[in-house]
Amino acid sequence: MDSAAASTSTYDDVRPSATPPRALATEAVHAGRDDLAGQGLHAPPIDLSTTYPSYDSRAEAARIDAFAATGAEPDGPPVYGRLGNPTVARFETALARLEGTESAVAFASGMAALSAVLLARAAMGLRHVVAVRPLYGCSDHLLTAGLLGSEVTWTDPAGIADALRPDTGLVLVESPANPTLAEVDLRAVAHACGSVPLLVDNTFATPVLQRPAERGARLVLHSATKYLGGHGDVLAGVVACDEEFAGRLRQVRFATGGVLHPLAGYLLLRGLATLPVRVRAASASAAELARRLADDPRVARVHYPRIGGAMVAFEVHGDPHEVIAGVRLITPAVSLGSVDSLIQHPASISHRIVDADERRGAGVSDRLLRLSVGLEDVDDLWRDLRGALGAVAVKA
Repeated sequence: MDSAAASTSTYDDVRPSATPPRALATEAVHAGRDDLAGQGLHAPPIDLSTTYPSYDSRAEAARIDAFAATGAEPDGPPVYGRLGNPTVARFETALARLEGTESAVAFASGMAALSAVLLARAAMGLRHVVAVRPLYGCSDHLLTAGLLGSEVTWTDPAGIADALRPDTGLVLVESPANPTLAEVDLRAVAHACGSVPLLVDNTFATPVLQRPAERGARLVLHSATKYLGGHGDVLAGVVACDEEFAGRLRQVRFATGGVLHPLAGYLLLRGLATLPVRVRAASASAAELARRLADDPRVARVHYPRIGGAMVAFEVHGDPHEVIAGVRLITPAVSLGSVDSLIQHPASISHRIVDADERRGAGVSDRLLRLSVGLEDVDDLWRDLRGALGAVAVKA
């Protein structure tokens, strides 16, 4: 087989295709890899090429014109790294299958992914966004500061329908929310949106716990840095959606350059294979830690979502900074979703950029701590937390 034909086969075969329904755990292992055995491969290859040879410039021009018109992935071999990459395409295929959408488009970070969505809607003259707090702090700031020319109306879920305007291009919610783990009824929210696309940030839940597209969301956002990668060694974002919107996102990605590196795409695909196992194991430990924290007199309140998950938030009676300083096994650091446990003080770090009054109004108190539970033994984690809580005063 010549090199051009080999490239065509590798690229085309990793795109979504009709497959019999499979369980989530099976899809996590096999999606994006269905063509490997036919190529005599077991592990997915990493294609690090930035450009690809083409001896038919007329055909190349036609493919580029087609992409410019619709944003559809070019037929045939790859063209250029900013247009698409076979390794990244494998991850996109797998994530779309896990979320139950037609397509997915990967980006260099979660914020790049959200920015692309906002730019795609703004290009249609739809700059107004309706959003529900709390959101991840940088998502909040991106909307509030109007850095991409967007205008935001903040509301609660019950007020979404009344907040819509003719120029509303998007409704944005995060459930469970960062960092309070507040949940919203996604079906009810989707109904309230009418014809306006609903974007759900599903980073905390992952498709293991919920699939927002099944509840009416048109767009599903992930900071893939978190659970999808799962090992704290990759920075990425992805939007799962229908093919029509995916075309617009690819056009924005091509124009702005927020592409995902192929090595990151490979690590994400590898991370998806263990996603169900990791999420379920960490969730079991998180539920147990939430129970023990709720029984501890040094803890004022525990937040843990009804759908479960590996995130726990809790408020202490005393100084939360003493807890951060007191952990030894748990790592005090930003981010979440890794195999090791992380703890942070949102008011100081992840949500520091949000106005203090608005932050507190969204339930992010100054004594709130956010814990991302990893795969360590739950008794070891509790021993560390109990020791770190030792210096926290008990409310009289």
